[in-house]
Amino acid sequence: MIVVERCFTSLDELTAAIGETVGPGPWCTIDQSRVDAFAECTGDDQWIHVDPARAVDGPYGTTIAHGYLTLSMLPFLGRDLYAIDFGTARINYGSNKVRFPAAVRVGTRVRASATPVDLSVDTSRCLLTVRWVIEDEQQDKPVLVAETLTAVVL
Repeated sequence: MIVVERCFTSLDELTAAIGETVGPGPWCTIDQSRVDAFAECTGDDQWIHVDPARAVDGPYGTTIAHGYLTLSMLPFLGRDLYAIDFGTARINYGSNKVRFPAAVRVGTRVRASATPVDLSVDTSRCLLTVRWVIEDEQQDKPVLVAETLTAVVL
């Protein structure tokens, strides 16, 4: 069962939360099967992701997750953090400033924090910008820092 840390039920609640970090959420292990499935889906089968025997001698000593796999996990990692329970729909609108400061070694655990940083409103929708940070339990620096934009249709 998913328990959401914050549920925004109105535009006023969301506006009041600008600048407040939610999380971190629960840990999620990045295993080789997840990386292999992502490689199969995207066609990105570079050895550093899918060949554990060869990766032992590579720069990380093991296979690593694709950066875009890490980015694509934001909905999964964020589902425990917050929910928007107003409006008629929520639509991915885009991303800003996506960076991968460190690699995710297969077998490690990651978790996310989210900070709403901007909200613009017009008559038919609001556009929410959220700053995400994904951390890896074995590293001091984050493995992903990004801003996502979500259109909430009013």
